[in-house]
Amino acid sequence: MVIASISSLVEEKTCRQTAINLARAQFYDCGSDVLLYNGTMSTPTAPSNTTIRLGTRGSALARWQANWTAEQLHAQGIVTETIVIQTSGDVVQNEAIVNIGAQGVFTKEIQHALLENKIDIAVHSLKDLPTEYVAGLSLAAVPKRESYRDAFVSHIAERIEDLPPGSRIGTGSLRRKTQVLHHFGDRYRVEDIRGNVETRLRKLQQGDYDALILAEAGLNRLGLADSIRSLLEPPFFLPAIGQGALGWEIRTEDRRTAEVLQLLNDAQTFAAVLAERAMLREMRGGCSAPIAALAQPDDCGSVLTLHGRVLSVDGMQMFESIQSAPLSENPEHLGINVARELLLT
Repeated sequence: MVIASISSLVEEKTCRQTAINLARAQFYDCGSDVLLYNGTMSTPTAPSNTTIRLGTRGSALARWQANWTAEQLHAQGIVTETIVIQTSGDVVQNEAIVNIGAQGVFTKEIQHALLENKIDIAVHSLKDLPTEYVAGLSLAAVPKRESYRDAFVSHIAERIEDLPPGSRIGTGSLRRKTQVLHHFGDRYRVEDIRGNVETRLRKLQQGDYDALILAEAGLNRLGLADSIRSLLEPPFFLPAIGQGALGWEIRTEDRRTAEVLQLLNDAQTFAAVLAERAMLREMRGGCSAPIAALAQPDDCGSVLTLHGRVLSVDGMQMFESIQSAPLSENPEHLGINVARELLLT
């Protein structure tokens, strides 16, 4: 395990330099997720009199995300139109995600619409967006991250460890399932669940499950935070790659939209998710693999630390790597280094 540190004697100077580097980070290579940290560009100005079309799934959470995106663009004087697109993950509701070709089940149809110039921005939950590059498309910007934590929801216990033996925990995520198995063995029955957030809460209410594990960010965005009994905090429970973050994807050659989105980009969040996504990509893991990660900047905003974790399908084995690097460097290098250490274990 390798953890980089900063000397307190140079911390203030490093903070100032980091601010300069992060300002430079607003210019990126549209052909990939990689930021060009030595690039420069003038302050973008929002064009007017042009409608930007947003593509989204039709779930309540996806619509919330698209509406929030539209509000941010409206504040910059941008007119938007929202186009709802049904994905294969929305159509097939009676199969586990891993059984219907997990890669891109919630994103492929939206990406096709983007490539066919039917929309201008694909609004994604970043944890659903595959890390493999799609020719002609680029991750243009990421706003400030919401909570990355998983939430424990139950009517019979305050905390996951308080559940009676044999309790049924519903989750559609192999990452969540394997972490529960690792910590609790066969004490609980971890069962698959499908459907949007509201559907899952209804299944809990009608007694199909004793508890659920859901993303805190989604519950917050839908105004359902009152259903949370407790949070599954890192490092006990690590989130999915990109959890809590939105991703705005565009056509690579669409420099106008790229410039608009830079007004809304959060450089530290973008760096964090790039590191996480690079780790997952290097490990050849998909969105449903038992792989977890969390990248966080330090309080100064000068160093990014990435905690990566991979588990066996039965949860018996868990391997971890924690590494750090200056935020002024390409964050994908950090993700690749963590992945390579995990692959060697």
